[in-house]
Amino acid sequence: MFASLSDRLGDVFTRLRRRGALRESDVTAALREVRVALLEADVALPVVKDFINAVGQRAVGEEVLRSITPAQMVVKIVNDQLTEALGAKSSALDLAVTPPAAILMVGLQGSGKTTTTAKLGLWLTNKEKKKVLLVSTDTQRPAAQEQLQVLADQAGLRFLSVIAGETPQEIAKRAVVTARLEGFDVVIVDTAGRLHVDEAMMDEAAQLRDIVNPAETLLVADAMIGQDAVNVAKQFDERVKLTGIVLTRVDGDARGGAALSARAVTGCPIKLIGVGEGLEALEEFHPERIASRILGMGDMVTLVEKAAETIEEEEAERLAAKMKKGAFDLNDMRAQLRQVGKMGGIESMLGMLPGAGRMKAQLAGQKVDERVLVTQAAIIDSMTVAERRTPKLLNASRKRRIVQGSGTTIQDVNRLIKQVKDTNRMMKKIGKMGKKGLMRHGMAGLLPH
Repeated sequence: MFASLSDRLGDVFTRLRRRGALRESDVTAALREVRVALLEADVALPVVKDFINAVGQRAVGEEVLRSITPAQMVVKIVNDQLTEALGAKSSALDLAVTPPAAILMVGLQGSGKTTTTAKLGLWLTNKEKKKVLLVSTDTQRPAAQEQLQVLADQAGLRFLSVIAGETPQEIAKRAVVTARLEGFDVVIVDTAGRLHVDEAMMDEAAQLRDIVNPAETLLVADAMIGQDAVNVAKQFDERVKLTGIVLTRVDGDARGGAALSARAVTGCPIKLIGVGEGLEALEEFHPERIASRILGMGDMVTLVEKAAETIEEEEAERLAAKMKKGAFDLNDMRAQLRQVGKMGGIESMLGMLPGAGRMKAQLAGQKVDERVLVTQAAIIDSMTVAERRTPKLLNASRKRRIVQGSGTTIQDVNRLIKQVKDTNRMMKKIGKMGKKGLMRHGMAGLLPH
């Protein structure tokens, strides 16, 4: 979401670092460029003014201009201020009430509210071990209730059955009673949206709030609509008193202004972000981590957390032992491809590494394409169990069968087999060299002679 802003700020700070000692005029010129970058990223003008003033007051002080690394000090000040603008500290959902805790989901039509309701239910089930009931009070949009029921089934969650002719208010009352009687920890209520904010929608949302008495009232806002998301948040907050915001589609081409402006304008913290289409693609919003990503410092904490969530320790140890022996096969390769997919793909992982902008540019120059992973997975899926375990079985006729089944070419199949062979050769060599040998010879010792 912040790619263009990150690139612009990265350029500004690279030029600052080249200057060594900084004059006040250097900092002022840099902040002028930061101001333009923020405005182009669709950040609200009042937020930009406050941001630049706060950074400026600290960045032109004696402490910075006489620092050994003045440019780094300026970057740190901008990072601290970005974190402050995004919310200083992450705000977790507050469900510390007598069960069942109700969560009211509000927002405009098309913001991803229904999908986010299912994502949140799955997130609470997996992360917080909560027993969750999903409820749709959207009687306006055709098939809205059916859509949530389908998503609930996919996520393995309980959905409050639909009774024809019930009003949203009647559905909400039945949901509260059902959740209490059946021992649910959380009931998530999806409300009707409109194409734009109107009185009828606001009145209905206010009535549902009074019925379910929510512990959390979350506005689901599409990050792609920029400043409009902030205006919508303000109007909902005035009528139903929001406790938090969920930004959706932050993995798209949004310029990031909504995230930087929403909290400053409304006072409501961003609590969660939708980072993809899958039901697992929901994350807690950590201001300090997002600020680091924007400034190209990476987000290693989230990367490690994602790895810990998706990598099974026993499987990792088994694979390490096989690789050490040079016995890595195509079954193992397929497992690794699935792992990368679970962690959001190469693009997502790169975004969390320090210097990600430069790394992505270099990879773009090398024409590294994430679709290669999809191609490799298709090839492996078209093989028999025996072929995956023993690639030597892959003669010309077997390869032709695999090509037909995967929609690829003989060259693609050969490239994959060579990749596995090279991995095994390298790992065997590392095993023979040992730690001391590897330190003595370095990577050059692994190259073919």
